[in-house]
This record gives sequence, structure tokens and C-alpha cells, in this order.
Amino acid sequence: MTNRANPFALPTRRPAERLGVAVVAELVELIVTAEIAEGKLLPPEGPLSEHFGVSRTVIRESVKRLEEKGLVVVAQGRGTQVARSGSWNMLDPVVLSAFIDNDQTLGILDELTVVRATLESAMAGAVASHHATEELTRIEHALEAMRDTRHDSDSFRQADVVFHLTIMELSGNRLAENIGKRLYLRALESSRYQGIGYEGAFESTLGEHALVVDAISRGDVEAAQRVMRDHIVSSWQRRRFEAPSGEPEA
Repeated sequence: MTNRANPFALPTRRPAERLGVAVVAELVELIVTAEIAEGKLLPPEGPLSEHFGVSRTVIRESVKRLEEKGLVVVAQGRGTQVARSGSWNMLDPVVLSAFIDNDQTLGILDELTVVRATLESAMAGAVASHHATEELTRIEHALEAMRDTRHDSDSFRQADVVFHLTIMELSGNRLAENIGKRLYLRALESSRYQGIGYEGAFESTLGEHALVVDAISRGDVEAAQRVMRDHIVSSWQRRRFEAPSGEPEA
């Protein structure tokens, strides 16, 4: 039977913007993984168009998206060059996801942990310096929810996330909160960041969170900063996978 709407039975083409999303994602991954290294030129529009099976217009728009993310520099007469990594927008969702998803050595997660610990340390200190009674109550309730769910790992993790997000929100530092949430929530999507279980995980996590609450309740800014930083860094070190070294074990 003839298909009157599509007499040649050709597959429906995806909209150009959807094609562009796929092209951008693949190009970002090629750059992040150094398949196309810093300082190197992207292939010209023609070969890229042929490789991805899309029009030159889609390639042109995709390169613009890369430029907006700080990944490439377009120079008239020279082509499109991959920029230095220091210029890349690491908080861009596509760029950050490419880094985390291809983080075989866990290097980017190590860096993320340091940045997260620094930001949350500052936010915990800010809460300690100015918290109101009802704000402290919210934090205490978040800790209590963790205690109540310590025998259910999934619920415990969710309560753990709520605890950290509550302190971020109450800090009043919108920029730190925004950056901290982006890093934290995206990292949680990675099985590598979830890491491995270890003996006494629930109890050590609860104990460290309780130290944060205690420091905040006493208005001890320095202690709140220190215990939050120590908790985030030490927790990561305890559950961190051993990254492959590339050499056989002796």
C-alpha cells in the first residue's frame, strides 16, 4: 500500500537543531578526550559535513556552539582551532558531562572534589555566621532524616543530598550555591563518583555531618568550614576507585 504522506518511504529526518545537538556532543567529546588536541585545527566544514552526514549549515552552527563554550577559536583564513583548556567553560553541562563520562583516571573528579569542598566549606561557614533558629532547625531535620534512613542506602543517599543542598541554600551565597549544585548534582550521576562501599560508611558519614551541624549551631565559622571541607575530601578518598595505572600488578 502506497504511503501518500511519504510515497518514497524515506525515514523522517530529524530537525536540524537535534542533529546539531548530536554533532556538538561528539565534537565536545573529541576535544575533551584530546582526540583533537589543544592548538590543533578542526577539520574543514566539508569533511565534517561528510563525517556526520549533515549539512554544512548544521556544522557551522555546531562550531558556533563550540565557540560559545570556549572550546574553539575561529580565525578568518586560518580555520577553527581548539582553544587552551583554561578557556573552556567547564560548568557548561555538555562539557562537564564529557569530562566526567570520560574520566578514566578520576582526575577530573579529584579536581571537582577540591572545588566542591572549597565552596561548601565557605557556605557552611556563612551559615554558621548568621543562621536563624528556623534555619538551624531545617539543618537538624535534614540530619535526622539521614539517621532515620541509614538502613536503606538509596534513601540515605537522597537524605545526604538534601542535607548538603540545604546548607548551600541557607548560605545566602547565590553564586557559590549555583556552582556547587551544578558540580555536585552532575557528579552524583556518575557511578565513578558513587565509588565503592566501605565498612562503617553510614556511621562515619553521619558522624561527620553531625560535626558540621554542631559547629553551625555554636556559630563557630572556622570549625564549620574545616569539618565540611574534611568531610567532603575524606569521604571521596574512602570510596574512590583505584584508577587504572596501565601497568600490570607485580
